[in-house]
Amino acid sequence: MEEKELEMHKKFLAEAVKLAQENVGTGRGGPFGAVIVKDGEIIARGSNQVLSTQDPTMHAEVSAIRQACAKLHSFDLKDCVIYSSCEPCPMCLGAIYWARPKALYFAADQHTAAKHGFDDKFIYDEIAVPVEERKIKTVCIALDNQERPFEQWTAKEDKVQY
Repeated sequence: MEEKELEMHKKFLAEAVKLAQENVGTGRGGPFGAVIVKDGEIIARGSNQVLSTQDPTMHAEVSAIRQACAKLHSFDLKDCVIYSSCEPCPMCLGAIYWARPKALYFAADQHTAAKHGFDDKFIYDEIAVPVEERKIKTVCIALDNQERPFEQWTAKEDKVQY
């Protein structure tokens, strides 16, 4: 990566870290921030708001993705770049992949987050565990019509694939 490009990424990462730092003092949630950039401009900012919203999904990346999608009137962020103050958790990483940005950059890694009490290793571990052995009781119950919604979707001629 050339120096000019690296400096640009550092600038946007610094903005995400600034949001994370500001969030610590607000009491809204944890020390996490994210920005989404399109064509060199920040189009969305998010900070962790788990405590203030009582919503365990209101992480910085999810908040920023929701803002960016609303602004662009699209579920697809293919022309955008996400900058996060920390390596995204499994939930946020899933949301990022569904949003399909062209890149993700983060500052602190998951080991740094774990050192400060934000350890997602148990979630990564649980994903690999067979359903019947997971720590949260997880049961698949077969129904006669369980495939019908998928069949309807497959047959739908005007669907928007995502």
